[in-house]
Order: sequence, then structure tokens, then C-alpha cells
Amino acid sequence: MRRGYQAALAFAVSVGVVAALLTGTATAAGDRDAAQANSRWLATKLKPDGTLENPAGGQLPDHGLMLDVLFAMYAAGEGQRAEPIAKFLDEQGHATDYFTWDGFIPGAGFDNVIVGGATAKTLVAAEVSGRNPRSFDGYDLVAETKAAIMRNGPDKGRVSDYTKNPDITGTVSNNANMFGQALGVIGLAAVGENDQLAIDKLLTQQCSEGYFRIFFPYIPTKETGDHVTPDGHKVSTCDEGKPLDLSPSDGDATGIALSAMVAARKAGATGLDAPIAKTVSWLLGNQSAGGGWGGGVGTEAPNTNSTGMIVQGLADAGGAAAAVDKGVRFLKSAQANAAADAGNRLAGELGAIAYNPASYEAARTSGISGLDTWIRAGAQASLGLAQIGFYSLAKGGAQPPTSSVSETPTTSSETGSPTSTPTSTTSEPVPTSTTTTTTTTTTTTTTTTTTTTTTSVTPTPSTSSQSVSPPAPSTVTVTNTPPAAKPVPDKPAPKTVAPKPKKTVTPRASTGARVPPPTAIATPVAVPGTATAASRLGAYLTNRLVGGDHVEVTEDGKTYVDYDATADLVLALRALDEQPDTVARASKFLLTNEAVQAYAHGAPYEQSGAAYAEPLAKLVLVAEFAKADVAGQLRADLVKLRGVDGKFTDIGSFADADETVERHSWAVLATAADPGPAVELLLSRQCADGTFPKHLDTAECGSGDLGATAAAVTALAARPHTDAAPSTKRPDGWTERRVSAFVSAVGALGVRPTGEGMVTGEAGEPDVALSAVVAAARQIAGLDASGTARSLGKLVQADGGFVKGAVAASDGKTDFPTSLAAAQGVAGRSWLTAADSPLSPAIRLPLSQPDIAAAVSGTQVQAAAAQAPQPPWLIWGLVGLAGLLLAAAIVLVFLLRRFIKTKGATP
Repeated sequence: MRRGYQAALAFAVSVGVVAALLTGTATAAGDRDAAQANSRWLATKLKPDGTLENPAGGQLPDHGLMLDVLFAMYAAGEGQRAEPIAKFLDEQGHATDYFTWDGFIPGAGFDNVIVGGATAKTLVAAEVSGRNPRSFDGYDLVAETKAAIMRNGPDKGRVSDYTKNPDITGTVSNNANMFGQALGVIGLAAVGENDQLAIDKLLTQQCSEGYFRIFFPYIPTKETGDHVTPDGHKVSTCDEGKPLDLSPSDGDATGIALSAMVAARKAGATGLDAPIAKTVSWLLGNQSAGGGWGGGVGTEAPNTNSTGMIVQGLADAGGAAAAVDKGVRFLKSAQANAAADAGNRLAGELGAIAYNPASYEAARTSGISGLDTWIRAGAQASLGLAQIGFYSLAKGGAQPPTSSVSETPTTSSETGSPTSTPTSTTSEPVPTSTTTTTTTTTTTTTTTTTTTTTTSVTPTPSTSSQSVSPPAPSTVTVTNTPPAAKPVPDKPAPKTVAPKPKKTVTPRASTGARVPPPTAIATPVAVPGTATAASRLGAYLTNRLVGGDHVEVTEDGKTYVDYDATADLVLALRALDEQPDTVARASKFLLTNEAVQAYAHGAPYEQSGAAYAEPLAKLVLVAEFAKADVAGQLRADLVKLRGVDGKFTDIGSFADADETVERHSWAVLATAADPGPAVELLLSRQCADGTFPKHLDTAECGSGDLGATAAAVTALAARPHTDAAPSTKRPDGWTERRVSAFVSAVGALGVRPTGEGMVTGEAGEPDVALSAVVAAARQIAGLDASGTARSLGKLVQADGGFVKGAVAASDGKTDFPTSLAAAQGVAGRSWLTAADSPLSPAIRLPLSQPDIAAAVSGTQVQAAAAQAPQPPWLIWGLVGLAGLLLAAAIVLVFLLRRFIKTKGATP
């Protein structure tokens, strides 16, 4: 008690000291020369029209990054270099491509969909560039930003994503975050129109320690009022979210929030001194020894992207001169300069800023790797070097331009999917930055700067492959791409209407993956002979990604994102423990709002409320692996599809009517913490021989499907992750029926594999996909799957993939779905037991004696006996019976011999 009091007192004193310091005016000196050098370098990367190629591909440029570059140039006093950007957005009418959905599907009413954070960011850009914010690309951005701030309901005060068309309200999810919130406060403060609701909502996201979190997660509540959703949830405060692990600290969010509070205070808002002091105190306490700061979850290491934003905010707040000076030194330690780099590979890149000093040092000898990363890092770092706060920038307080615009563009990449989500280029975590609302996860990554849209990865001889590029310091830009449907073309031309989704799609492999088109597949690199089978397969799968983060498929001349195959690929690489950077990139791609809406909700073609169980389930697992905040909401959406009988029923015109055991098993896995009646429903479908049928509507069956059985075993065994070993007794909460069903199902899986761990087809050829899923399920149950791993390892082809069917009968060409399905078998384990898995097995075989006796009952005796050792009394009883039979046989033989001898004697 006394220690808690003393700690609280110490914190209060420290905040008071900081507050006192903030009343002064002393600030650290910026380095305008370094900022200007970076602006000159950034200008050479712009196309003549002021655009930057979207590294994720697509017809539309990376608007969010363009605005970051604009901010950097004006902060450095080089605003004239940003004139092409402002002209492209305003006079040429492309701003609406960024803050509405109209740029992707014109003429379909999506100009009524407003992305709140992008609107706020565009408002600030209009102000910084000296244009009229009330008439920018024909829009009053002040009014639009105010309209994006909800005035009532659960999101009251949030700068929100919404639609003006009530007919499509259910299509648009509000994924606005702290970046959009802060930029909305800044933009309105700059025109002298502080919005108290927005300021108050921003303050709710500050935790008592002083930091801000990035997202606005919902939590269950028993409160009543219009701030509560119909299903009993509300937007949590930062402190309310901490017990549920919903409030991790985020340096980027804290930095931009500080800038917003300072802007609002300068515009006349009151009551902000204490929150500002707490923020500064937290930032000062979390500066690294080297002077830098990190971002949020996954980007904790010091980097120039986060440091630039934080230094800008601290310099604007005042009273932290020493920390600011130290931060500036950190930024400059990662910048190419004439004194140090005139004679090396950075001689032609002077002014460029790397993601961190280590990346800068590497580039001095190897050159810039991952150009997009350097652009993002430099744009954000320049704000810290120039030390011009956002409020001053928006009010025109930067120095006038000092030079003309460079018209030297860089080589652009091919276009791909129309999204403005930034991508990053690194093995390090992808940071966030000053920008606007994003989807749950803000960035994706790519590992190359060539002109192709796919990357090629060489596996290392070790068990995992590591990349050396740094992450793109993403600008956390708004992902305002309208979600594709299920599947929806992800590459419509910017001024043509995308076709409606069709019910028929490319045939699936046994894993559910669809075959990507040849154009989406890069030629694989040569694989070193010393690489493991897992490493080679991991590289093969990575090389099949478009843009380094997703799978595509072409149908009828239209290219679609295959979200399902992308999710399967993430889990496959998790099982292999390979390509962690690819896993991070693809996970971030899948968890962006447009991907979630397209994959799990069929947007924008479905009506309001559409939802699909299997996609939601896979997204839950991907999110939980990545420790993404969106996992809770995805699970809540999935649970809504579960009926009182335990069945998960899709909603929507494109709902999956093929209710398979595999689909149901995915849903059970994603709701393992509270599966409700879903487990009992699964148990009720088990066949007499211990297998499970392919379809969930099969009420009675003699024998089922091995693939479905493997899926059911995985679902039955799973529990939320714990470090405790799987039990050899009946786990707590399990019924005897569940134990019996599990034992018999695992026993049934042991019938088909050969001595080499392979399941064969009718002609005796190895079934790669089925062998892999059976091996994974048996491994979950505690049985050895190494035989399958060895056998499949021998079938890996030169490019790291697998052929479809028998190798001898094939043309040698590898097949992506087969290769994807093989991953768990090659690894010799399930993704469920991989590192960082959100689940773990609750039970393992063999069971202890009492549990075996309970398990081998009813119709399951024969199947269970195949796996469980027999009780000693039964074994010895059989031995005794065999002995008696042997003795009887000996006596019988003796009598027969005497009878024969007597019968043959002469009378």
C-alpha cells in the first residue's frame, strides 16, 4: 500500500515537473539543412505528376505517402517541390480518390463512402499547401471532417469511416484510429474550429501512464445508453482496455496525439496541460539510450519513422530540449551525407534517410534496398529534423520554399490491386506514422524494389529464412480501398465499374486454396542443395505471392485476390516456421479493413450484414497469431453466426451453402475459448468407425472422410494456448463422449497411412495433401509424424514445390495448391503447435489406464483399441488362455499318435 502511494506520488511529481518545464519556451534547435537535403532526395522519387507508385500495386498511387512527402517538404521550407502533389489532388481532382471509394468503382455510389482519417489528412494537406480547405477538389474539407465526427451513438466523438447513403450503411465498418483522430483535431484547430467532442474522445485513448494506444476497441459492458451497441458493447477507454490486453503502448500514436493536443491548445482549447505533461513524461521515459523511439506492437525497436514523429511533437510542446537534440542526432545517424558517403554506394542518394542506423550502414556498401522504406522513413524523419509542429505547418508557419521542383522520377513498379495501404520492405516490424485511420493493421510489405509485382526469395540452409531489409516505416495511411467481394476483382481500372462477383470460382484443392494464374507467379530462384525441405517449400510459397503479401487468381480475364489461399499460406508458413517476414506481410494484408470486408463480408456487393464463418474463423486465427487487436471483433462477428444448435450459418447472397465438417472445424477452432454447442454438434456427426463425414448434415454414417476426420481431430483437441503440457487424462471440461470420439478418430487416422507415413490413392500413388493433414492431426494427438515429413521431403522438387499426383506420371511442373497443402506434412506438425500459436492441444495419446477404459466404449471400441494399449489384466488373460490352448493341443497330438500306432499293429 505504501509502495503504491509512493509510486503514485513520484509519478505526480514527475508530471508536475514536466508541466512546469512546458510553460517555458526553450526548444532544441532543428536541423533544417538535413531536412532540406531529404526533401531534395524525396523530390527525385516523385513522378512528374507528383504521384508515388503504390508498392502494393494498383492503378491508384499511394496518396497517403504523397501527403507525408508534402508535409516533409513544407516542414523543410521546400514547399515548392510539393506543388505537383497538391496540384494532382486539387486541380486535377484526385483527392476524392483518397478519402472516398469513388476512385475504385466510379458511378456505383461509393463517392458517398467517406474515410474519416483520409478526409482529415487531406484537410491538413490543403492547409499546409496554402490552398483553400473549404474548396479542395470541390469539397469543403472542414465540413467533411466535422461530418465524420460522430455526434451520438457508440462512436460519439470519433473521426469515423461512414457512408452518407443509408442503403449501404452495413457495408462500411468504422476502422478509424488514433492517427485519423489526431489529424482531425489538428485540421480543425488550424481553422480555429476546435471540436470538443473529438478532443474529448482523443483523451479517452490516453492510459494513466501517459501513452496513447492506436485503436478504439470495443469491450462488453452492462452499461446502458446510446454509447452502447445493441449487443452490449462500448468503445473502451485506454485504461478499460488494459485488463483485456487491448491497450498496448504505441509510440507513433502517442507522438501524433501530442501534436494534436498542442494544436488544440494553441487554438484555445483548455484542460490539456495535464494530458500533455503526462504524454511528454512518458515519452521522455521511453527514449532509447541511442536517442530514438520505437512505435507500437511489432515496431518497438528504435527507428527513424517513429522518432521523427515524436521529436516533432516534443519540439512543438517545448521543455524537452535535451531529448529532442538526442533524437535529432539519432535521425542524422541514419542519413546519407556528403561528408561520409561521397565515395560509396550512397553517393547518388545524399539526403536519404534509412529506417535505422544499421540499415544506413548496410546501404553504404550494398546500396539502397527497399526504396519505399526509405521514402517513408525520410518523410517522417524530416518532421523531426525540421521541428515545425503540425499546427504551425497548417497555419503556414514553415519557411518559404528555397528551390525549384525536381522533375526526376524513379522507375515505377507495375500496377496491381487498387489499395492505398502502404507496404514495407523489411524483415523488421513495420512501423506506423503520422497518417490517418487505417484498417486494423496498417501496412503490408514487399521484399524487392524491382519492377515486378512478385518477389523471389532464396531459402537459407538453416531451418528458417531471414531477410535483411528494414521495414517500411508505414505512414499508417488510410486503407480506403473498397473491399473486394467474395471474390471481388481487386484490380478494376480506376474509372471503370468492377464486375459483380460470381458464384462459381476456380476449383479448390483439398486445402481450399485456389490455383493462382501463371501471371501471378514469379519464376522461383534456384534452391541450394543444403537447404531443408521446409526452407525450400517456404521459399517456394513466398515466391508465389503477388506484391509479397497475397495470392491472386484470374478468371475470365479478371484478376482477383485469393484471400482464402493467402490465409492458408500464412498458416502453412507458421507450421513450417519459415519466412517470418512473409508471414508478417501477408497477415497485415489480410487484416486490413478492405481485406476483412471482402473476404469475410463480401463487400461491397453484399447487402448489409453479410458474414461468412470460415473466412472469419481463419482471420481470427491469423489475427491471434499476429496478436492483432482486431481478433476480438472478428471472433464476435463469428459467434453471431452460431445458432443454438451449434451450427455456424453464413449470411448473404454469396453464403457458403456447402456446410462441411472442415468448415465447422475452423469455426470451432476460432471459438475454442467458448465453443458453446458447436463441439457437441461435431461429436454427433461421428461415423461408426470413428471417422467423420465430409458434410455436417450427415446424421448417420458407417465410414467417413479422412480429410474431414483430420479437421475434426484438430478441432476437438484444441484449447486456448497454455504452457501446460497436453493431458494424458480426460481434460477438465471434457465429457467422456468427447474423449472417446477423439481417441477413436485418431485411431481411424492410423488405418490408411503406409509404413512411410503416407496416405496413398486408389492407384497406389501418394496423396500429398491428405498425407499432410493426417500427419498434422496425428501430431496434435501426440503421435509421431516424422515418417510423413521424411517421405514428403523426398518429393520436394527443384523449385521447392510439389507436383500434383504421382511424380513419375507428372510433367515435372509443380502445383501451388498441392505444395500449399503439403506444408504441415513437411513440417511434421500442425500449425496449431507452431510458435506463437493462439491454441494448443488439450490432450495427447496414449491415455492413462482409467481414461482408456472410459474411452473404449460403445461403438468406438474397435477404433480406439487400434491406438490405445490394452490393460494388463486383459493382456495376461490372453496369455493364459493361449497357454491352455497350447497344452490342450499337445495332449491331443499325444493321444492321436498312440491311437494311430495301436491301430496299425498286427493282431
